[in-house]
Amino acid sequence: MTDTSEARPADGAGQATEQSTLRRLMRFIPLIAPVLLWAVPCWVLLYAGQHWPLPVTLGGTALFVAGLITMPLAMVRGHGRRQQDRAAIVGDTLLGGSWILFTWSVLLGVLLRLALSVAGVGDGQERARIVTWAVVGVAAVLLAWGTFEARRVPRVRRLDVQLPRLGAGLDGTRVVLITDTHYGPLDRARWSRRVCETVNTLEADLVCHTGDIADGTAARRRAQATPLGTVQAAHARVYVTGNHEYYSEAQGWVDLMGELGWEPLRNRHLLLERGGDTLVVAGVDDVTAESSGLAGHRAHLAGALDGADPDLPVLLLAHQPKFVDRAAAGGVDLQLSGHTHGGQIWPFHHLVRLDQPALAGLSRHGARTLLYTSRGTGFWGPPFRVFAPSEITLLVLRSPRTK
Repeated sequence: MTDTSEARPADGAGQATEQSTLRRLMRFIPLIAPVLLWAVPCWVLLYAGQHWPLPVTLGGTALFVAGLITMPLAMVRGHGRRQQDRAAIVGDTLLGGSWILFTWSVLLGVLLRLALSVAGVGDGQERARIVTWAVVGVAAVLLAWGTFEARRVPRVRRLDVQLPRLGAGLDGTRVVLITDTHYGPLDRARWSRRVCETVNTLEADLVCHTGDIADGTAARRRAQATPLGTVQAAHARVYVTGNHEYYSEAQGWVDLMGELGWEPLRNRHLLLERGGDTLVVAGVDDVTAESSGLAGHRAHLAGALDGADPDLPVLLLAHQPKFVDRAAAGGVDLQLSGHTHGGQIWPFHHLVRLDQPALAGLSRHGARTLLYTSRGTGFWGPPFRVFAPSEITLLVLRSPRTK
């Protein structure tokens, strides 16, 4: 008995020590990550056997050091208390550029160097210089292409979604989803107008925006968001908050969307009637709402469905895909979400999967519930999209009861 009682506190103390050590290490990640993003490409491009002339090595090193110093300073000035848009643009661009350089320095620095060695191409210096130019070339192409992909009007992605409980009168209902517009430091008012014009060509019965309208307050980004008021729908335009609204005075965005003619579905629902059948269209605040401390904001599915006929099919708007566990438990037929951006810049999607149950597209959860996760209409932070194209989504709801 004595040995056992003494062992338990010792084990608990050991676990507490391990957790404390882990927390201390986690604190250093914001310091370590930027260093790795710039140090690894610097080493692969300049010091891994290339033997460049001294001026080239020193000049290249100076550029990487300048990037390492400038990026965090610009991010702090751009996204901190000062909210300086120009600084944010510089910091975000450097972040995206360094991520792409880091990724391809690691991949080509290992795989291409190994392939060249196996193939017997040149000596060590020649192989090192081939890797350098390959990394620079691939990064340059991806940065140019990624810029174009981020700034273009998204292509329309169309798919039919069959809902077993959907009445025949609702067959063919056209639901358009936009999300994660992220109006921000780059003025995209013209882009916003063109997105809304594209949406209006789709003859939607219902248009949905599942949050993350902007980075910044409604007052600050109003000009970019105003074109949303021109969006047309036969039945309704509905909106729910995303996590970024809670960084930027969420109630201001709720009020502005209402002013623009959208119906904010804050833990409530409305009914869409068509052909004698009815669809419950519900929405919940983002899952981060309650921790924001903003009075009355929280994700509350029971409140959203309060008073709805349980026999009717339910379409739910929830910003983050991970809300689908609650949606499935609540009998929701289809959840529409965004948040993931499809990873935005490959291979960041591997990190997204650690936090979310779906990255993009249609997926099934439980016996009844389908989840559609959009890759987003805009972009966040770094103005690039690499292997994760943006989208405007047209979902055509189908009923199995149609003859």
